[in-house]
Order: sequence, then structure tokens, then C-alpha cells
Amino acid sequence: MQAISEKPVKSARGRPKIFNRERVLDKAMMQFWAYGYEGTSLSHLVDATGAKAPTLYAEFGNKEGLFRAAMDRYLEVFEDLRKGALDQSEYSVSQGIEVYLRSTARSFTDKSKPAGCFVICNSMVLAASSTDVAKMLRKQHHTQEAILETYLQVRQQRQELPTDVDVSAIARYLSCLLQGMSVRAREGATLAELEEIIATFMGQWPALTGLTYKG
Repeated sequence: MQAISEKPVKSARGRPKIFNRERVLDKAMMQFWAYGYEGTSLSHLVDATGAKAPTLYAEFGNKEGLFRAAMDRYLEVFEDLRKGALDQSEYSVSQGIEVYLRSTARSFTDKSKPAGCFVICNSMVLAASSTDVAKMLRKQHHTQEAILETYLQVRQQRQELPTDVDVSAIARYLSCLLQGMSVRAREGATLAELEEIIATFMGQWPALTGLTYKG
């Protein structure tokens, strides 16, 4: 993780408060995650982070800048943990995908934070006028899909997947599956319910790849 950025913040009385950038981003991330970009006002962010509006503007420029930094923080804290499953060379290709999906399901239903995926949740409630934020979120969707496609391509090059398997199509399928899981989690689905969805998908693995599923 990035080092904590601490800056003195002027106070009317006494010693200056310390601006803890990671703490502010964590609070802002949770606010955007729970209520969405449109549903989060500057006053909400001030209340959530404990930082004054001028301080937030000075550090992040505007609400969009703070949202971008909060999304980067989300990717750093949560996405890297999930992607770790794809880096385990001892897993078969199907095991890597299953571990990744199950790790995602645990993240989506973790009661210590808002349900679902930060990126997907914000995409679903975004106003049409927020074009720059929409581009930012769409780019992240494509990045996530590209990570899955690259994983499958590498395994295909290692001859762990047949050469005629369309790994791009499977990556798109997985991306849609993740979006659906996020929506279900947001609606209150439990971990067990998401794992049932994953089990159904893994049951389709032989038809998608021509390989026997090894759980």
C-alpha cells in the first residue's frame, strides 16, 4: 500500500490537526460505495471524513477528484486481494477461476463494508450527465475483463486450455457474472447464495472449455 500522507491542517485553536490521507480516502470510499457518486454530496463527505471542505478541495481538487482517489484506494485494498488467486501457479485454470470467484463472493457479502463491488454499484446509479465519471468506471470494467482474459490467454499458451477456446468470450461471460453477483449482493444475497451461482457456473466449465472440471 501507499505510505500514509499526513499534512498539518490549520485549526482555529491549539495545535493543527493532522490530515491522514488514507483515513480520509477510506471514509470517502465507504460513502461513495454505500450511496453512489450522485447520492454523495460534499457535505456528506465532510461529515464522513471529518475534513473541512477547503481541505478536501486543496487535496483532491473537487468531488470527482476525490472519487477517483477513492476508487484507486478500493482497487488497492480490495481488488488486489481478489486478483491474488489468479497469480497462484499451483492452481489449475479452473481452480484459479473458482478461487477468484469465491474470494469475490466473500468480498461482496462482507458485512464490515457496503455490499457488492464499488465500481459496479457506482455504475448502476450514475446519472447520464456524469460523463467523465462514467468513462472512468467503464475503463475499470474493461481493465477487469482484460485481467481475466490475460489470465486465460496465459493458461491457453501453456496448453492448459484448448487452442480453439474463445478466451475473450469466457472473460466477457465472467465479467457479466461478476456484475450479476454484485447486484444480487446489493439486494441482500448471502455468501451461500452467491456460492450456489458460482457452483452453477463451474458446472458449465466443461461445456465452455472442453475440459473436465476439477474442483
